[in-house]
Amino acid sequence: MLERTHDDDGALCGLEAEPATSAHDELAETAGLVLVREVLQVRCPLPAADPAAIDLRSFRPGVDDEAFLAVNNRAFAWHPEQSGWTAAELRAAEAEPWFDAEGFLLHERDGRLAGFCWTKAHPATDDDPALGEIYVIAVDPDFHGRGLGRQLTLAGLDHLARRGIATGMLYVDADNEPAVRLYERLGFSVYCTNAAFVADVDAVNVENGTQ
Repeated sequence: MLERTHDDDGALCGLEAEPATSAHDELAETAGLVLVREVLQVRCPLPAADPAAIDLRSFRPGVDDEAFLAVNNRAFAWHPEQSGWTAAELRAAEAEPWFDAEGFLLHERDGRLAGFCWTKAHPATDDDPALGEIYVIAVDPDFHGRGLGRQLTLAGLDHLARRGIATGMLYVDADNEPAVRLYERLGFSVYCTNAAFVADVDAVNVENGTQ
């Protein structure tokens, strides 16, 4: 996918490439655009080497919504897409044909939701085998430092493997170094890179709340 944005004079002022190639880099450089976001798609063979070692249960639509939203929005307060989810957005996702509550795994501690791993299965296409995606994964900030991210990732991969899927995948921001290192240790490798380029970096920073 390639999306171009032009200003009122017709000049290229934005570019999003999925996946990004050297040709897109050259096009952005020629137009004077600056890279503002890079997202890695990483994949791994299934099943994973290690099983998860935490207690889990499946998400209950209409019952666990509020707890999920609280953890999601605390964990992703910095994220340009995943932050600020609303009940309406969650209900819309639950209505999608791919939604599977059994693959939406919750881990609780001390009577509250500590983290979750929401998985998504993609059927095989002409270009790809069947893929098992870790769609969203997060740990409540109150429970950081306990190794839950690793265990939740393994739990999601195990669920996808038990569905007969042989390839796991997920998306991660390239500058999220702790997450990238974790996924590398779990056997993921970069399959492709998506990139966004813009001309007005200051405007993007203001929109994202970084200035």
